Amino acid sequence: MKKYILTCAFAVLTVSPAHAYIEIGLAGPLTGQYASFGEQMARGALQAVADINAKGGINGEMLQMQAFDDACDPKQAVTVANQLASRGIKFVIGHFCSGSSIPASKVYNEENILMISPSSTNPALTDAGLKNIFRVCGRDDQQGAVQAHYLLKHFRDKKIAIIHDNSTGGKGQADQVKKTLNEAGVKEVMFESYMTGQRDYSALIAKLKQLGAQALDIGGYHTEAGLIARQMKEQKMDVQVIGGDALVTDEFWSITGPAGEGVLMTFEPDPRNRPEAKPVMDAIRKTKFEPEGYTLYTYAAVQAAVEGIKRAGAANPAKVEAVLRKEPIKTVIGSIGFNAKGDVTGSNYVVYRWHNGKYAEIKDQP
Repeated sequence: MKKYILTCAFAVLTVSPAHAYIEIGLAGPLTGQYASFGEQMARGALQAVADINAKGGINGEMLQMQAFDDACDPKQAVTVANQLASRGIKFVIGHFCSGSSIPASKVYNEENILMISPSSTNPALTDAGLKNIFRVCGRDDQQGAVQAHYLLKHFRDKKIAIIHDNSTGGKGQADQVKKTLNEAGVKEVMFESYMTGQRDYSALIAKLKQLGAQALDIGGYHTEAGLIARQMKEQKMDVQVIGGDALVTDEFWSITGPAGEGVLMTFEPDPRNRPEAKPVMDAIRKTKFEPEGYTLYTYAAVQAAVEGIKRAGAANPAKVEAVLRKEPIKTVIGSIGFNAKGDVTGSNYVVYRWHNGKYAEIKDQP
């Protein structure tokens, strides 16, 4: 079931009218088929703002955040970016989807707004060289390579198929898988896109059957990947499915049920296992929400923005972007540093397996 936490164009998450405040925007899919990720972002942001304000805010000023819904739609993301600019907001946490972050980042660059994405993994976001754009997650060329190395380790002599949803993130991940396999001398039996929003993937599955696919790499979101995995099981196909970070939501298992057993995915080491994350997790869990996926990454993105403002001594995006690259920042997901592009240094992906409705890192890493 989709969870709609905020349905208006924007909403004030935290207001401190008795104090001077610094505004930060949150941009992500608060409605639509990817709203579960928007909820992860909002939950993380809410807790970060509450914790920061409880400790006195930033340089004596309270933090106020407004959330904007882009529905993971590129055009809507540009509209949101322009709304943020018109309201004079100079710091943005978001967007979630790479397809939204990339066009929105151009607006932020023109308007001198600093953006920190907790989740947009496509390399093009930071390869564009915009100094005001950062992310606290890794890149598709990193996680795609990890998927490919797992496939090379276990399926080198098998028939491997690669499909993607033609989104910026999904195709970027699939392209890297294909590139890494091909460089190792392995040729996939299929490299094709599929239509999002469909309910019946029998034609795609029939083709996979005909090709004798034994492993399937999916570059796409949990909505379609879950349906494909379930429908393959219904058609008695024994195929190892592996996907990326877009499967990191309990909604994936809600779609697949037992058919999701054994599905693999790549994501960075689970920050919930870090001791510094425990107080934050305890607080979020009191609200009856499990801080899965990108919840803590969004919390960390807020922490990075706040620490940058503190170090700069002012809520000035140009000054903040300069200091963010100088020294690592302690966050709920660990100490993170940013390189010249705005990517985190030392990012690494691992392979997870879905088992009995939960996911955990596997011991046999590539």
